[in-house]
Amino acid sequence: MKGMGRGAWLMDLLFPRKCPFCAKILEGEQLLCSGCQSTLPWLVGQARERRVDFSSGCLSPLAYTGAVRDSIHRYKFPGNPGYARCYGLLVARCVREQRTRPLDEVTWVPVSWRRREKRGFDQGKRLAAETAGALGLPLADILVKRRHTPQQSRLTETAQRRANVLGAYAVRPGVEAAGKRLLLIDDVVTSGATLGECARLLLQAGAREVVCATLAQARKK
Repeated sequence: MKGMGRGAWLMDLLFPRKCPFCAKILEGEQLLCSGCQSTLPWLVGQARERRVDFSSGCLSPLAYTGAVRDSIHRYKFPGNPGYARCYGLLVARCVREQRTRPLDEVTWVPVSWRRREKRGFDQGKRLAAETAGALGLPLADILVKRRHTPQQSRLTETAQRRANVLGAYAVRPGVEAAGKRLLLIDDVVTSGATLGECARLLLQAGAREVVCATLAQARKK
């Protein structure tokens, strides 16, 4: 218990930290268990990169399958916001390893107020905050979702996904993005429609460059 406050020690005793991918109890400062470290569907090299319209591409450390897919689902439904710490460090490591040019700020794809109220938190914001902290970059609240939309995961066609997000997001009034290189965060990239629409708005607002990053990527174009 040395070096640990009594409250933190008691919380760890009553609610031990668990691996976000397999729920195994973690030891010490582990963020994920050694088993998952070895067996998760890690992406390597160019496999981490995929095209997203209006951006310099999207970087992801993991494939959206198996334990990763299940973990992200638990993160959002019913909600395990504590997973964001591990997720954010994995995303940050991927960005550092794949990206050579500097970035100025980190922002995120926001959820609608209705979905935020239902989940109790904005999963994109939580992930972006942890990623920004790990990268030593400021977190910028730039985008807002101005209308509730059906979940992208329920739409099977790329054209449907693009139509679903068109006009759903906007740049907050008075936000200054001109000349900045922005890192845009979301949890998963599938068709890239949502990230592409948000990147388009950021470029319209004057951003010099938009780089996207997610914990996982599903199918490619």
